[in-house]
Amino acid sequence: MLRTDFTYDLPPELIAQAPLPERSGGRMLVLDRETGALADRQVRDLPAFLAPGDLLVLNDTRVVAARVFGTKPSGGRVELLLERPVGEREALVQLRASKPIREGLGILTPGGTVQVLGREDDLWRIRLPAPALDFFDRHGQMPLPPYIHRPAGELDQQRYQTIFARDRGAVAAPTASLHFDEPLLAELRAREVSLAFVTLHVGAGTFQPLRGDDVDSHVMHAERASVGAAACEAIMQARAAGRRIVAAGTTVVRALESAALSASPLGAASEARDSAAHESVEPRQQAGPDRRCTPWSGETRLFIKPGFRFRVVDALLTNFHLPESTLLMLVCAFAGRDPVLRAYRHAVAARYRFFSYGDAMLVTAQVST
Repeated sequence: MLRTDFTYDLPPELIAQAPLPERSGGRMLVLDRETGALADRQVRDLPAFLAPGDLLVLNDTRVVAARVFGTKPSGGRVELLLERPVGEREALVQLRASKPIREGLGILTPGGTVQVLGREDDLWRIRLPAPALDFFDRHGQMPLPPYIHRPAGELDQQRYQTIFARDRGAVAAPTASLHFDEPLLAELRAREVSLAFVTLHVGAGTFQPLRGDDVDSHVMHAERASVGAAACEAIMQARAAGRRIVAAGTTVVRALESAALSASPLGAASEARDSAAHESVEPRQQAGPDRRCTPWSGETRLFIKPGFRFRVVDALLTNFHLPESTLLMLVCAFAGRDPVLRAYRHAVAARYRFFSYGDAMLVTAQVST
């Protein structure tokens, strides 16, 4: 597979630069993963596509104010973007400056001097004058994605955060969950749709493009994730009742499938070999005893691309993703590359809003309501 197998044309004016007034006020393109049929709906129509007893799984990560600005002793400006903490007062970050950064540099920030310890692959390891998450939350700005061409403002403090955000650690929002507000959650509960929560701390690497043309040679950035006992119990109860597991976002998919792989006798290494050897672009669903869930936490580098065997997720609510991105590849793995790219072309023609503050797409096996 080549990176260019997952491209599409997107007019820049369709990239949403701000949220809509209502979280659930966006549009929702529904793709039937069995027939390829499409339907134009609204996000607030989501309960009509779910059945009583279906389990909707959400990501409760909380976005950190991960962007801090400082200066070199010479006066040059430096931008620090948190990737993840490593120890209480150390962190891995992206550093941007007009001139090269050097090991040992002291960066002056509103919270004190930040010491650059050294390079670790594409990131820099730094020592902070306070615990990492506290430092960034106190002195940082909300880390809007690079395709939003404006500074973060007060509105983003609220709207680039889900209403159920709990466990801080993400440096990018789980964007599918940004659509949920209290009225929508109330409608889901009234329809007897169950809710469960997992945590995946989205890293800044989620916006990094593939560097090479060969998809199979790409190595994913690490992200911390946790699937607790309560979520696993809810999943197994839904499975026993013959109901679906609906993932709200690609981050939930990666967390759930990482947990399932950790419990599988095949293991993640076997899955990676299997995916690399499989040339089809159609989705595969794994049945049988492998589709169980056991509590798990750790770092995941799981790269879900066409050929992956899904063990947990039956339906997916997601936003529209960048061309040639690993997130678009995940959606193509779930519903097939050709149907997904056809859906994206439809969304462009219908003037849907794209990316983090944009509209949603529901991939399910039921379109008519």
